[in-house]
Amino acid sequence: MPGGGSVGGGRKDGGGGESSDEEASKKRGPSPSAADNDSADSLDGQRRSRRKKTRVEYCEMDEQMTNLSEDDHLSEEDKKEKPKVTPPPPPQPPAPEPEEEESENDDPTVNGGLEGAAFQSRLPYDKMTATEASCFPDIAQSSPQTQKLFLYVRNRLLQLWLDNPLVQLTFKSALSQIEAPYNSDGPLVMRVHAYLERHGLINFGVYKRLEPVPAKKTGKVIVIGAGIAGLAAAQQLTSFGMEVVVLEARDRVGGRIATFRKGNYVADLGAMVVTGLGGNPVTILSKQVNMVLHKIKQRCPLYEGNGTTVPKDKDEMVEREFNRLLEATSYMSHQMDFNVINGKPVSLGQALELVIKLQEKHVMELQCKHQKNIMELQDKLKTNYHQILSTKEKIAELHKSWKEVSETKGPRDITAEFADRSKQRDVNAACREYDQLVAQQKEIEDKLQELEASPPSDVYLSSRDRQILDWHFANLEFANATPLSTLSLKHWDQDDDFEFTGSHLTVRNGYSCVPVALSEGLDIKLNSAVRQVKYTSTGVEVMTTHSRTNSNNTTYRADTVLITLPLGVLKETLRSNCVNNIVFNPPLPEWKTAAIHRLGFGNLNKVVLCFDRVFWDPNANLFGHVGSTTASRGELFLFWNLYKAPVLLALVAGEAAAIMENVSDDVIIGRSIAVLKGIFGNNAVPQPKEAVVTRWRADPWSKGSYSYVAAGSSGSDYEVMATPVAAVPPQPGHQPTAVNLPRVFFAGEHTIRNYPATVHGAFLSGLREAGRIADQFLGAPYAVPLRNDIPSATAAAAVAAP
Repeated sequence: MPGGGSVGGGRKDGGGGESSDEEASKKRGPSPSAADNDSADSLDGQRRSRRKKTRVEYCEMDEQMTNLSEDDHLSEEDKKEKPKVTPPPPPQPPAPEPEEEESENDDPTVNGGLEGAAFQSRLPYDKMTATEASCFPDIAQSSPQTQKLFLYVRNRLLQLWLDNPLVQLTFKSALSQIEAPYNSDGPLVMRVHAYLERHGLINFGVYKRLEPVPAKKTGKVIVIGAGIAGLAAAQQLTSFGMEVVVLEARDRVGGRIATFRKGNYVADLGAMVVTGLGGNPVTILSKQVNMVLHKIKQRCPLYEGNGTTVPKDKDEMVEREFNRLLEATSYMSHQMDFNVINGKPVSLGQALELVIKLQEKHVMELQCKHQKNIMELQDKLKTNYHQILSTKEKIAELHKSWKEVSETKGPRDITAEFADRSKQRDVNAACREYDQLVAQQKEIEDKLQELEASPPSDVYLSSRDRQILDWHFANLEFANATPLSTLSLKHWDQDDDFEFTGSHLTVRNGYSCVPVALSEGLDIKLNSAVRQVKYTSTGVEVMTTHSRTNSNNTTYRADTVLITLPLGVLKETLRSNCVNNIVFNPPLPEWKTAAIHRLGFGNLNKVVLCFDRVFWDPNANLFGHVGSTTASRGELFLFWNLYKAPVLLALVAGEAAAIMENVSDDVIIGRSIAVLKGIFGNNAVPQPKEAVVTRWRADPWSKGSYSYVAAGSSGSDYEVMATPVAAVPPQPGHQPTAVNLPRVFFAGEHTIRNYPATVHGAFLSGLREAGRIADQFLGAPYAVPLRNDIPSATAAAAVAAP
């Protein structure tokens, strides 16, 4: 299909992701309000023109697990739906390519066995993780048979939960379903069950409880932010028996998950893509919540400004060069250790432009070499020509001399005969030399003609090639929610190895259905903007005001506080005299603020256009628009067609994302319509019935879309961001006491190294912190028992028996 690369291979949750379109989902429409969300789905739907291959680091699975389809998650209506509107003639849409066959194993949680259950839970099937080893030191230090028992019980419990995530998996129910001899050690099964539950591997999300939540609450937690991380943590902590209050600055839950709804029109302004179901906790949420998932088709034709489609061979050639450039920058960073210039960290954008300049220099060197070769051949031709003339004259003289000798009258003696034959030999030798020179001349002329007929390229990339390459750069800027000039060369793709398997999908009924479902039953204070967080060795105080009127001062007290504010809002706390600034008392330690400063927080915006009819190719979920200049490459470069109603989402990425936040809605919408008319024709494109423009950077409760690894930062900064803070940190070398317990915890997409900038990453971080807080204040129910006979020798021996 012409101009069709493949789409959907980015790193984030696609389109506006937690905060933008994938990252950029911060539309200005229904003013986003949660001051602290952290879901950040971002790269979800981009072309697969990234350097690293998708794979899950923790375990390798059968081929069937890496080619999953998701039809079981689609509604019946969506499965049967056929496009009813055909595009108008100008221009003729490309013929749809045959769809790839779907695997019959649609759901990664079905028929995967114990190995599949571990894979779906992001755990190795046949070995303990470092976390498990620290929580079960007695098992980790035991015999292989004992560890085998642990792993079977763990994987079986995961399988039971995945088989039916709509209902709580209780210990009693689980024990009755574990086969002999693995069920012979009840206390071990109880510990493993408690561990999985506490760490958010079972009994998470929205499910029916079979055992009531403890009536008596132990400990109180304040969760700041009703984004996906805050809601996930609040639900977990509530189920653990803690008292929880959630403070949200917006007038809704969801944070950077925001859905525009009007009439039949639905469009996600923030996160909108599920980046594969294999290993993704959203797979479970999709079963628990009414998520109408729709697979995103990979085809993405590219259109130039005049409406012509980029030819397939041209598109593929430039995409190959784009990937070669990324490979070259990777080699420079990881093999040549080219990561610093003049004491400053090198960005990916710097490295790419440097490689391009080197390529241009190489082209010039080839041109110089080409001209030098031509000049050398011309010199040879000239020399050969002079030799031919000289030889021709020599032949004439020799022939004349021979003729004089051969025509001598009278008898010839032996001397005369020798002279005649000698002269004749010289003539023949000169003629042979002449023939050789003529042959050499033809050879040189042929080489010269061949050289002149195939000169090297005048430029590394033509202006048209550079425009298409800039489209790929814009797509990469969309994936990372920032200009390439700000990304760390060495670490920008540090999380690539943890991408999930399976096709990317969108939520046709709007991603906001997830946070709305997760908010059920929670004590959430909307329109409550946090102004101060005071923490001591005994507890915390959080002061709030009404987010719109700045009145109604309220103070909440608790044992601890969980901060799920977006990184952009945390960055504001480092600046003085900022509107909506949050004051930490005492100030956060330097190691924490340094990480906040180093990590980047990007921006990505969307333009939602709602029409009365479809005028584009209904068979394509995406189509690209190639800009005319490098500076404007991210402006309206990609359009998404994802919903049942005639709605297009246009992305604004890179430098354009910041520039367009200062442009009025009317101008932006006008530019969008102009681009569409350039592609489909003036008469084909009507005026939109509804339009929404996001401005996530200007949103006071997000200040951007989602995080990225900035130049000077690294993946370890995500781990620093996740580290809790104590009012009185323990002295080095001393055992921490109750006075040194952390009181301020952190969750959000910017706190999870392996899954940053995604909804699933934010969700997992909320589960992680809920477990950490509960362990601190409630104790670990999976801790090593006082008795030394767990697991029993009998159970381990039974497992070891053939």
